[in-house]
Amino acid sequence: MDQKKEKNILVFDLGGGTFDVSLLSIEDQVFEVLATAGDTHLGGEDFDNKLTDYFVNLFKKKHQVDIRTDKRAFQKLKQEVEKAKRDLSSVQNVKINIESIMDGIDFDESMTRAKFEELCMSLFKKTLKPVQQVLDDAGMKKSEIDEIVLVGGSTRIPKIQNMLKDYFNGKEPNRGINPDEAVAYGAAV
Repeated sequence: MDQKKEKNILVFDLGGGTFDVSLLSIEDQVFEVLATAGDTHLGGEDFDNKLTDYFVNLFKKKHQVDIRTDKRAFQKLKQEVEKAKRDLSSVQNVKINIESIMDGIDFDESMTRAKFEELCMSLFKKTLKPVQQVLDDAGMKKSEIDEIVLVGGSTRIPKIQNMLKDYFNGKEPNRGINPDEAVAYGAAV
């Protein structure tokens, strides 16, 4: 067996509602799944909920009004929060302005990337347990992973990328996979 041809690939798939980690071995274009783990209740939606809760509580403190009692207002806030979360992957701070969100009160708040990371850190840390689990299940060390492939919208979050890079002692995750290989990764996962 030619060691140079065999590659161990960790697929880190963090989407909107689920999280999966797969450890694959590829040799001569043949994929073998060595281990899988994940959390079916962890994803971008959970980060949205943390931010939404934060803003609901902030609004309640300032105005003594609970946005959750008005479905339209709450939905509008959730939409703006999701957009803000996405924007924080490329900018350091965002403003959320919703004119007359409820009872004629304007919603005007900002969020920094640092505050977002602080609010979601416990969730971000939960992503590392399945990574360790697949390594343990496959009997591999971090140093034996040749490539880390990021899949899913929530992997755009810089803090998640940095935590994964630090976990693998500086190995840079692959943020975009070859379209031909994507089908094979998907089938393997």
